[in-house]
Amino acid sequence: MTVNDLVSSLPLTVVAGHDRLTAPVTGGYVSDLLSNVMGFAAPGNVWVTMQGHQNIVAVASLAGLAAVVVAGGAAPEPETVAKAEAEGVVLLTSPLTSFELVGQLYRSGVKGQ
Repeated sequence: MTVNDLVSSLPLTVVAGHDRLTAPVTGGYVSDLLSNVMGFAAPGNVWVTMQGHQNIVAVASLAGLAAVVVAGGAAPEPETVAKAEAEGVVLLTSPLTSFELVGQLYRSGVKGQ
């Protein structure tokens, strides 16, 4: 499964990283605590968060994540989008709550670690 497979089947909008949608997805992780994501998310995971600030790009890059999804209809800050484009991080948004989105990801075959 790739990021593009998820974008095609779930209510997700690509905000940055259009050229990296073929990245394989190894699993999923949900948290709004950056240190938690750094400690426990695995490379290739899709990370679901409500955070929209620039630090999510740094965490995603360090952890080697396949994509970050800002859920709940929240919009990432313009600086976050620019940083994601510059660092090659796939940044997605969803109108679904984190709970609803994680449920749909799980039903699509994206499991936790």
